[in-house]
Amino acid sequence: MPRTAVFFHAHPDDEALLTAGTMAMLAAEGHRVVLVVATAGERGLADVEPGEELARTRTAELYKSAAALGCARVVLLGYGDSGLSSDGGVAGDRPDNAFIDADSEEAAGRLAKVLIEEEADLLTIYDPAGGYGHPDHVQVHRVGGRAAEIAGTPVVLEATVNRDPLLKGLRLAGRFYRFPAEFDVRAFERAYTPGDAITHRVNVRRFARQKRASMEAHATQAAGGEGPRTLAVMLKVPGPLYRLLFGTEWYVRRDLPAGARLTHPFDHWPRS
Repeated sequence: MPRTAVFFHAHPDDEALLTAGTMAMLAAEGHRVVLVVATAGERGLADVEPGEELARTRTAELYKSAAALGCARVVLLGYGDSGLSSDGGVAGDRPDNAFIDADSEEAAGRLAKVLIEEEADLLTIYDPAGGYGHPDHVQVHRVGGRAAEIAGTPVVLEATVNRDPLLKGLRLAGRFYRFPAEFDVRAFERAYTPGDAITHRVNVRRFARQKRASMEAHATQAAGGEGPRTLAVMLKVPGPLYRLLFGTEWYVRRDLPAGARLTHPFDHWPRS
């Protein structure tokens, strides 16, 4: 039976990095996939000047990504990009309508309206730390969780990354590569989610082409700033290795018992 899954993200390109394979998979299976984004990402690093021009460009990139993934609908909630300060916290010069400053109940009500309209069976948000701690990502966790309560959405999955292989890879890379002084591998000891807490490991290798197309759509996020950008590095990975490295997407469902191991967003526990 076709179902409806709503994927809630903070900025354009977040869907490409965390959930694109799952979105493409569900769309291919005949489910309705809806992408909701809190901000236009107008304060992100890019070769385009921050502000309205970048917002328009990143919005166009978002729709291109959504088309590549088979999304049936895209909704922008219209909040301002909160940005980051130099130390990774909340930017002090953020706009008046910054998502981080939004009333959580009001924002949750706006998202809940979409969930109710869509009769959503599933909502994805982020883990409590917002992955790597971006304030808008933390707000997605708070707002999304509350919206699901208001709308009565039965399944909430926290999109995350398995911290264990990530840390292992970074430590191994550190033996051969000197990271910039401001890059602290130890910070990843608190980022994302340890493997034993992850409930869903979704194999999306068959949808690597769509996932890569989603990443490629966000051209502004592959350039700008100092040093190589994460998206640019990912897009340089050859096809077979790309499928291996980015062929699994991880989620946590908090109402499942410890030790749950599922492979599809709509799987039941225990398996029926």
